[in-house]
Amino acid sequence: MINRVYAMYFSATDTTKTICETIAEKAAQILGAEKLTYDFTNIKMRDGFPEFNESDLVVFGTPTYAGRVPNVLIKYVASVKGNGAYAVPVVLFGNRNYDDSLIELRNTLSENGFKAIAGAAFVGEHSFSRILAAGRPNEADRREAEEFSEKICAKLKDGDIKYPVYVKGEEPIRPYYQPRDRKGTSINILKVKPKVSRELCDNCGVCAEVCPMGSIPKDDVFTYTGICIKCGACEKKCPNGARYYDDPGYIYHRTELEEGYPEPKENEVFL
Repeated sequence: MINRVYAMYFSATDTTKTICETIAEKAAQILGAEKLTYDFTNIKMRDGFPEFNESDLVVFGTPTYAGRVPNVLIKYVASVKGNGAYAVPVVLFGNRNYDDSLIELRNTLSENGFKAIAGAAFVGEHSFSRILAAGRPNEADRREAEEFSEKICAKLKDGDIKYPVYVKGEEPIRPYYQPRDRKGTSINILKVKPKVSRELCDNCGVCAEVCPMGSIPKDDVFTYTGICIKCGACEKKCPNGARYYDDPGYIYHRTELEEGYPEPKENEVFL
């Protein structure tokens, strides 16, 4: 019997949040369970995790960065102990491909005591772009997430529980996707950070609040005190549009993605 359903996720621009919350809310409704949320987007929330047990169902979500679970998150994910809880690993990807992110997330959860009984890869607006998969997850995606949740609950009620669930991906896990120009030369954007327009910025502090790495100080939002993972939070959530990228490699890669993957990708679920 499931007593608690958790939506647990990292979601800088709310795409992963939307899908995980939709799946968890529907499951809690069907199962008559308590619905809880553990959002580990903020760096302070990655110091711990809920204490799970065998009567919990955890919808566990991360974005896909370069075809993998973000490297800044994998150590945290690997620290979360399932204690026999059921898990639904979920990844969001920006309309290119999720490559090995879902199988990596499934494997990591399984190795830490979770029973991964279902999995899914949903499309979300790319963190680099306002064009690539714009507006997704949309209403159709949310309906698909609810239907997926209904099937998970049916499995649980029928006792048809096998784990770990099959998901797409390769083992051993492949290296992170490397952007390249048309000559095949690697484009390195690891150290690129968004800049700030002093004309548009009014020091509201939203960027400092939403930075998942805690790298933007509230008393000086024009500087960085830590790494930038290019999650899109500060740029997309700035109310004045004051943050922007001007790095040629970053802009080239974003354009290649937008022009190379214009057709909407479909979500994929595994049960």
